[in-house]
Amino acid sequence: MEPSEVEFLGEKKMVSIVPHFSSGIIHLISGPVGPFRANLPVKVPIWLALNLKQQQKCRILAQDWMDTENLNELIEKEKGEKLFTEMPSDHFMDEAQMLLTAGADDIPDVDNIRTAVKDIWDLRNAKLRSSVIAFVKNQGSTYAKLDHLTAMEINSIRSLLPETLNVMLQIEESGKSSTSTESQQFSSTLDTTHSQNQS
Repeated sequence: MEPSEVEFLGEKKMVSIVPHFSSGIIHLISGPVGPFRANLPVKVPIWLALNLKQQQKCRILAQDWMDTENLNELIEKEKGEKLFTEMPSDHFMDEAQMLLTAGADDIPDVDNIRTAVKDIWDLRNAKLRSSVIAFVKNQGSTYAKLDHLTAMEINSIRSLLPETLNVMLQIEESGKSSTSTESQQFSSTLDTTHSQNQS
């Protein structure tokens, strides 16, 4: 799955808007939305909010978790936990990117929110990388459990998994004391691949 496909799924999440028009219920494949009353908040899928915003027919409201105080608390919690903490949405990053870009003139404190979201993303990516490397170094492990990963985070390591399994197979077949060397070799490959994914 490509990042654009993950974003497509994220567009189905609901967000509140304040429409600049009045209209009846709109029947979508995913279900009905509306009715729309000018200046009264209503929940719609993100893709529809982006479309209406592009036509200047609505104002986008921030998601409940898009608050600098809440986000800073998430940052501190993420720093303090060895495991991944639960995010307010399973499409946390792509929701933020879409809404903060389209609704930059609607959402208060947008720059600080964007910075906090990026900090959380960086923290969790570093933790994810460390988890994958630790998994490779632990020869006795046959599986790894990573709770609370978001869809975009899972997608970001998708290309790394074949390399991980290849290194583990090499370690198993060698049966020698070269584990450390091969693990270091994989760590270097992981750094390169991860940098390419983020660029």
